[in-house]
Amino acid sequence: MALLRLILNIVWLVVAGFWLALGYLLAGVICCILVVTIPFGVASFRMANYALWPFGREMARRPGAGGGSTALNVIWLIVAGWWLTIGHIATAVGLAVTIIGIPMAWASLKMIPVALAPFGNEIVPSDRAREPWQF
Repeated sequence: MALLRLILNIVWLVVAGFWLALGYLLAGVICCILVVTIPFGVASFRMANYALWPFGREMARRPGAGGGSTALNVIWLIVAGWWLTIGHIATAVGLAVTIIGIPMAWASLKMIPVALAPFGNEIVPSDRAREPWQF
C-alpha cells in the first residue's frame, strides 16, 4: 500500500501537484505581505503542502476550532475558496480523461473541502484515528 501511495504521489506531483502547490505558495507569499492577511497566507502554505503530496493524507476537524475559524472560513470562501474549487474541478475533469488520471482526478476533488474551509481543519495521515470531518 505504501508503494502504491508513493507511485501515485510521484505521478500526481508531475501531472498537477507541482503547479497547484506553486499557486498556493504564491498566494501565501502575497497574503503574508500584509499583517492582516497572514493567517490566510499560513493556510495557503498548508494547502501547498497538501497539494504536493495528497495520497495517504486526509482532512480532519481540528479539536477546539471555534467561531474564529468559522469567520475566517467565510471570508476565505468569498475571496478565494470558490475560485480554488473551480480550479480543482477543472483540474479533475482534465485528469479524468485518461484511465491513469482517474486517481489523480479523485485527489483533486478530495482537496475541495480544504480549498473551501482551511481554518479549523488539519491534514492528517489517512491511517490515523480521527473524528469524521464535518462541514
